[in-house]
Order: sequence, then C-alpha cells, then structure tokens
Amino acid sequence: MKREIVVIDRELCNGCGVCIPNCHEGALQMIDDKATLVSELMCDGLGACIGHCPVGAITIEEREAEAYDEIITIKEMLKNGGRNVVAAHLKHLKDHQQKEYIHQAFDYLNANAVDMDFDVNELIYEVKQHGRTEPVAAQENPYLQNLVVTAEQDSEGCGGGCPGSASKELKPQPVAMASATNEVDASSQLTHWPVQMHLINPMAPFFQQCDLLLAADCVAFSLGNFHSKFLKDKKLAIACPKLDSNKEIYIEKLVHLIDQSQVNTITVMKMEVPCCGGLLQLVKMALEQAQRKVPVKLITVSSKGEILEDTWV
Repeated sequence: MKREIVVIDRELCNGCGVCIPNCHEGALQMIDDKATLVSELMCDGLGACIGHCPVGAITIEEREAEAYDEIITIKEMLKNGGRNVVAAHLKHLKDHQQKEYIHQAFDYLNANAVDMDFDVNELIYEVKQHGRTEPVAAQENPYLQNLVVTAEQDSEGCGGGCPGSASKELKPQPVAMASATNEVDASSQLTHWPVQMHLINPMAPFFQQCDLLLAADCVAFSLGNFHSKFLKDKKLAIACPKLDSNKEIYIEKLVHLIDQSQVNTITVMKMEVPCCGGLLQLVKMALEQAQRKVPVKLITVSSKGEILEDTWV
C-alpha cells in the first residue's frame, strides 16, 4: 500500500515554526530548533504545511507503507533524533489516545534502558504527566515518588494538584507612583492566574466578555511598560509558537474563549522574529473554526522594546 508522507529537509529548515500550527493533525513539532515530523501515524499526507514553509524545506514523498510498527519507529527516532524526538512522539500518541503503541514503546525503552543515553524512567514520567493537571501517582512510577505532591504537602489545598495550575483572580495595584528620587514603581496589572496557554481554563469567570491579550513569552521582557500600557484592563495568556508543544490545544482553547467566554477583542503581541508569526496564525485558525468573529489587533515588538507594528488585522 502506498502512502504520502511529509518529508522535512532539516538542513534547509530555518526553525521559523510557521508550519507548526498549519499541521491540523498535530504531527509536526519544533524539536531542537527544527520542524520535525513526530508521528507518521498521524500525518495525513495532504501537505497543508507545505505552503507555509518560507524556505521550501517541506515536501511530500509517496512510498510503500508497511503496517505501522511502533518499535521500528522508536528505533529510528532514537537513531536519528534522540530523546527529545521520542518524547514528543509519545506525547503526540497520548494526545490521540494511542495507548497500545505507547505501551509497546514503554516496554521497549524499559527493556533497553541500559543502552540509552538518557534516563528512561524520567522520560516515561514526563510522558505520563503530559496533559494532566495533577501529578502522576507515585505507584505509576516508583522511581519518582518524591516528585509527587501529596495533599498534606499541598499548602494551597489543591488535593495533590499543582498549586501553579489553580485558577484564581488577583487584584492589581494602581499603575505607578513616582517617588522622591523620580523612580517609578510600576505595579503589576495581572488580574488572574495561571497565564500559560496550556494551563488556563478558557471557561474561567474572569475570561467572560474580556479583552484578551495573547502575548509571546518574550514580549514582557522586552517592554518596560508592558504592564501599565498593554496589560492594564486586559486578561492575559502567554505562549511560545516556536518552543511550545501540542499547540492544537491552544486553538481549541481560543475557540472556547471566542464562542463560550465571548471575548470582546483579541490583541496579539509578538516579537519581530519570524518564528513568532505562528502566534497570529493560531488565532486565525481559531477564528476559522469559531462561530463568532471578534476584532484582532497585532502588535509587533523589537528586541530593543520598540513597537514596530500596531494595527487591526
């Protein structure tokens, strides 16, 4: 049986990441600063990502495809990509509930642990923890019992869950007060927690009919007035379109924010580097799937903290 499979020339790939959100199956991820096909099993071969590659590093190859073999796949990934590619592949399988293949991979890795140049137990824990809001139970990985937060250790009463993922509202302070030395104390304008896209609950009350600010991770570090000028009176979510994995969940959450939480506007703040363009692409893809339409503003920031672009798109 012949199948069409995406092929990426890693030498041509410049790591811009523009192709990643355009893979609707989530089979592409950024690994070690290169676009990588992490699962042939999920690649539909339609090539939706090809037209978004600015350097022509993506092609489609038609070849005879044997019955899928997880062990062969893992061996090839260990040989050509290493630990990070294997981890991304297994997380991708978990996202698509391919439990049988995951168990096959775990069995192979455990049986050959002494030959690996990484800690197999740590990798398995990472995969099991992927997509969970609570730590993996100790009995699922005795090697990492000390990493599991118990109810007694959880100072915020989250019942064993990660305190950093618990939704809560904050009370921002007045924007700024000039001191006698003319220094400005710029108070935080953050009104809620958490803010990372993987952790936010799009149905949280504070997102209802808000003005949403979706910012790249680096933006706040480049702008000295980020809180007072851009975050004030908005609800924040942050993401890195180049380094974050499993970004298809970002699109789902954005659709929920648009349709169920009915956000009023979305402001996308990104850095000037090409890979940051994927943030706007995520919003556009969400708008294509959403029932409502909301105004979107794009603000592009230079590494020196200059506003290069501020326009409605």
